[in-house]
Amino acid sequence: MYKIICILSLLLSFELSANWSASVTLANNYLFNGVSQTNDKAALQVGINYATNDGFYVGSWGSNVDLDNTATIELDGYAGYSQAINDELYFDLGASHYTYQGKQNSNEMNYSELYMKWNFKQTDINFWYAWDYFGTGARHYIVMLNHMFKVNDKLSVLVGIDKSVSLDSDQWQWQANDRDYIHKQLMANFSYHNIDFSIGIQSTDLNSIGETQLLFTLTKALAW
Repeated sequence: MYKIICILSLLLSFELSANWSASVTLANNYLFNGVSQTNDKAALQVGINYATNDGFYVGSWGSNVDLDNTATIELDGYAGYSQAINDELYFDLGASHYTYQGKQNSNEMNYSELYMKWNFKQTDINFWYAWDYFGTGARHYIVMLNHMFKVNDKLSVLVGIDKSVSLDSDQWQWQANDRDYIHKQLMANFSYHNIDFSIGIQSTDLNSIGETQLLFTLTKALAW
């Protein structure tokens, strides 16, 4: 957590332009597609992003984790291109690299991923593909469908479902005899004085991990 704060402080110390943004999030849990990355403990998450006027962007995001008594920090980088096709349809293409710090062998979990995201009005269809998932050598993909119901300018409700699939179950399985699983979420989002609050339920169909949980997050976003 200390490393994340130091990295964010260092990045923010440079002269920022109008295309820079950053965020700080406090959460009661870090759920990655419904599976806790903090052993059901709280998380502090920070991110910083730079976007050009023609749609290109780069950024970094980090969080504390508790993975197999090995990794204690996750620090990711990403780059991509986002553009509007028309007033209602947007797409986003990019790549992410996930890194893990902690004990000496925690970096063996590092991996990269490609993603493609589409947004039509209040509906998102997203895809992710990794060829070395969590450093196991397994090919893996995630497909997600989300819809946002806007109640008013400050309140909205997110309903989502996604599926995570290992294409090489001999190298990666979420649990015994499970090469894939379904994750569902129902989240209410509320904005007050430039702070975003989210609270809701997340669940998976896994038996040993990913049980139904309450998720609460508080996010402060900054832009220059």
